[in-house]
Amino acid sequence: MATAVNTLRNRLPAPLSTAMLGLLAILYGPLLLHWVDGWLNKSISIQHEYFSHGLLGIPFAAYLTWTYRDRWQHLSSQMHPAGLGLLALATVFYLSGLTDWMNISFPLMLAGLCLSLKGLPGLKLLGFPLALVVFATPSQLPYLIEPYILPLQRFIANVAGFILLQGGIDVTVQDIYLQVNDQMVEVAPHCAGLKMLFTSLYVALMLTYWTGLWKSRLRTGLFFLSTVLLSVTANIIRNALLSYFHGVQNEAAFHWLHESWGGDVYSAIMLLLLIVIIRWVQQYVPQGINMNVDSSSAV
Repeated sequence: MATAVNTLRNRLPAPLSTAMLGLLAILYGPLLLHWVDGWLNKSISIQHEYFSHGLLGIPFAAYLTWTYRDRWQHLSSQMHPAGLGLLALATVFYLSGLTDWMNISFPLMLAGLCLSLKGLPGLKLLGFPLALVVFATPSQLPYLIEPYILPLQRFIANVAGFILLQGGIDVTVQDIYLQVNDQMVEVAPHCAGLKMLFTSLYVALMLTYWTGLWKSRLRTGLFFLSTVLLSVTANIIRNALLSYFHGVQNEAAFHWLHESWGGDVYSAIMLLLLIVIIRWVQQYVPQGINMNVDSSSAV
């Protein structure tokens, strides 16, 4: 009987945990809704849109956390000093009123709670869900990276121009610009696929964890390499199509693929191809390379 009562208590949420969840919902619920509104309606900034993969990742992180609830409850309660420091830092960032700092305060608050309630074991248990939240938290990282992807922009412009030439289309490539019938198209950082590369790698990370592919370094490395190649190839084709549509003054098709739901469909198809790739990797790529050497052989 006593065992049954203890089991029931372990399964029921503790009042403190319930209070903390309620406080988190009050503090960060409006912030998360603000993120979602910006991702769905593209109403905040281009930099914010780079993290729209959070629409997939944050619910997945919440689901994983829920599945770990029994393991969490069985961890002994302990406080790591770093937890209090992270909680204090998150509080300062949140109260600053600055958008970027308030955004960053969310993963800091979650990590601080893990360390304060269950110590390092708690942080280790929820490490992957926390990583998904960190990589989905809007920041100025894309703005800092953009100046360094100029070689990628030039590469995409030149390859897209080459593809158009093979189709008999008169195109001129000038640095990161493609000119078709005197209509100029710029391969900007956003158009160069930096956002899609972010999303592709994020979804690849989710698939790697979900399928257990991470247990094999060879498979994981090959899958992420394939993800990068797929993302770059898809954006080369997309920029070639955009340049063609703009050059022949088919503005409806240009708008559909560039800013309307056509771009979302194109991105969704590319992400679905990641599932095909990971299945292929699981089926045809070995767990590792066996480098056994026959010690009995004479030299």
